[in-house]
Amino acid sequence: MEPGIKEINRKVAEESLFVAELKREIARVIVGQDDVVERILTGLLADGHILLEGVPGLAKTLTIKTVARCVECGFSRIQFTPDLLPADLTGTMVFNPKDSTFTAHQGPLFSNIILADEINRAPAKVQSALLEAMQERQITIGNRTYPLPTPFLVLATQNPIESEGTYPLPEAQIDRFMLKIRVSYPSKAEEKTILERMTSSQIPQASAVAKPAQILRARQIVSEIYLDEKIKGYIMDLVFATRDPEGHKLSKLKNLISYGASPRASIYLAQAAKAFAFLNGRGYVTPEDIKSIGADVLRHRILVSYEAEAENVSSENIIETLFAGVEVP
Repeated sequence: MEPGIKEINRKVAEESLFVAELKREIARVIVGQDDVVERILTGLLADGHILLEGVPGLAKTLTIKTVARCVECGFSRIQFTPDLLPADLTGTMVFNPKDSTFTAHQGPLFSNIILADEINRAPAKVQSALLEAMQERQITIGNRTYPLPTPFLVLATQNPIESEGTYPLPEAQIDRFMLKIRVSYPSKAEEKTILERMTSSQIPQASAVAKPAQILRARQIVSEIYLDEKIKGYIMDLVFATRDPEGHKLSKLKNLISYGASPRASIYLAQAAKAFAFLNGRGYVTPEDIKSIGADVLRHRILVSYEAEAENVSSENIIETLFAGVEVP
């Protein structure tokens, strides 16, 4: 092992100690959903926003609130509704009649962790205001621009089965989320534990076990994690195979993909893999890290064709074929 990798491994070992405690504290409230929690922590450490999709009642909101409580920082929950206005998120100028002046009133986006609940219930103007804040990390109120606090992370939820009164996120906007996480039903044993835990007289509450300074230090270490040239090549092959399946010996995907993943996919795949390696106590990225986090980075970036829809082929099926067909270094 190269001296540089040994050094980064040592840093990761020192700085990742809080991760185990964080996971234990979250597990006091959240039963199962280990993959979801791990991916939320991946987004937190990779500085990437997250979209969670799942039917109602799967503890999406509770999971996000618990993570926010475990990290001692600001938290805002915004329940998206069709009558919401952009100013309800960003803030507005308020007139003070006493001295006839306008002062800026900052909205709920001025916090560290933002829960955008049922984002697809808000109209396009509101979604755009949120997504602009996500991208620029700043908000303009009146004639002044205010930087958002650091860390700043948006975790949005959406319900995939309800379409009445919803405004689906356009592809260009959904691409701004680093990860799209699918939240599934718990197992029978997990649901029994949930039943017992949530119907008892003492419902568990999480406590703060990490500070924003630790998260920011960890992010710095994550950016230094070693990414071998072969791993970079693997990322390139995966992303380019979504755009040119035939050139990567995946001709059966040619008519199933309308648009492949953007360059943002390559960037986010590398960043997320580094954060995933950090969570697993390593100072270097392996192909398994790419495979583990790859579906969450790519599933909302591959647009399937009408032919794929007719054949009931989803982006998930395409990603499976992709990882099976692209050679691992």
